[in-house]
Amino acid sequence: MGQLVAIVGRPNVGKSTLFNRLTQTRTAIVDPTAGTTRDRQYGKVDWCGKEFSIVDTGGWVVNSEDVFEGEINKQVALAIEQADEILFVVDAMNGVTDLDDHVAEILRKSRKPVLLVANKVDSNDWMYNVPEFYSLGLGDPYPISAVNGSGTGDLLDEVVSRLPENTADEEQLDNIPKFAIVGRPNAGKSSLINAFIGEDRHIVTDIAGTTRDSIYTRYNKFGFDFYLVDTAGIRKKNKVSEDIEYYSVIRSIRAIEASDVCILMIDGTRGIEAQDTSIFSLIQRNRKGLVVCVNKWDLVEDKSVTAIRHYEAAIRNRFAPFTDFPVLFTSALTKQRIYKVLETAVDVFGNRHRTVPTHQLNTVMQEVIAAYPPPANKGKFVKIKYVTMLKDAQIPTFIFFCNLPQWVKEPYRRYLENKIRETWDYHGTPINIFMREK
Repeated sequence: MGQLVAIVGRPNVGKSTLFNRLTQTRTAIVDPTAGTTRDRQYGKVDWCGKEFSIVDTGGWVVNSEDVFEGEINKQVALAIEQADEILFVVDAMNGVTDLDDHVAEILRKSRKPVLLVANKVDSNDWMYNVPEFYSLGLGDPYPISAVNGSGTGDLLDEVVSRLPENTADEEQLDNIPKFAIVGRPNAGKSSLINAFIGEDRHIVTDIAGTTRDSIYTRYNKFGFDFYLVDTAGIRKKNKVSEDIEYYSVIRSIRAIEASDVCILMIDGTRGIEAQDTSIFSLIQRNRKGLVVCVNKWDLVEDKSVTAIRHYEAAIRNRFAPFTDFPVLFTSALTKQRIYKVLETAVDVFGNRHRTVPTHQLNTVMQEVIAAYPPPANKGKFVKIKYVTMLKDAQIPTFIFFCNLPQWVKEPYRRYLENKIRETWDYHGTPINIFMREK
């Protein structure tokens, strides 16, 4: 990966705060609790017309009580290996620690270009502590304050001057589809993404709440090109006890809002629960494409065709009235049918952008309306004149022009939607139907 800068350091030195400052976002969760950041978090930085990728990592720790210590350190090591340049963040308020020395030793062995960043120089008084970091043997420390932005401009000037030239054409990343992997905690979301990309990109444990940030991963293999978004498991409000988990859930909701298609993971060993329905409702309110993925199918005892049909019918009954979406039975552990999930998500994304010519739409729908016209209301008859499809809408949107749009009720709108779905492939995507006065 070209032009990638990694932010590393021990816990609580302000790495995520610096990440948010440089990317001008609030993507990474910032909290005084050590070990808040676990997975690698990628973002984009644009400075003086030069753009590069930046990755936030968890704090490097040794001999701690954190059960994620080994996995976090593995993620840090992977980020260092991938990076073209490294920002080693230290805390000017606390000075040099044994962990700082340990990380500095690792960075020296990596032989990667390293910029030593002395953070938390929030006032001139802390400048006197900065020379202490020369003992790390990594060159001149750059004093900054990630909280108020002091010194970050000079730091970015140095970063971009050291980066290799990017010979690749600039890509319009905003046009790349985004597929959000959502679901309850421990449904297998991170395992599925790791299986897709063929590496341990995301930390996976049996502990609920392992993933905290919403992690974007570019997938451009086998002719595909889109973003996979791993999200924190969404639990009921009364089950969320930590501030960090609250922020994680909010970021998961924002990831749904920013996505094109949501892959809803259901734990096949637990069945459909109320929280699955709540997440489905959230996807529906945001009018996103949907692929339902029943994971851990390798652990289910009855894998017969009859069991699959009953399971699928139960899902559609719980999610009614919207039932026109794909349901796949997979195992992230054995990689059973996981690539079918990607193919289906791409198909659903294509369905969201499917357009129907106006003349073809009217030819079909006028026959449908003639076969079953809108019910009369208080002696008044609704006459639908013609229908057209709205261009450049986020989801397929159909406008029916009639004399009395206020008398067309929801059951008839649903009838029209069903007929549209029977004729054209809008599998997995919601559609809008509006009545307008002619």
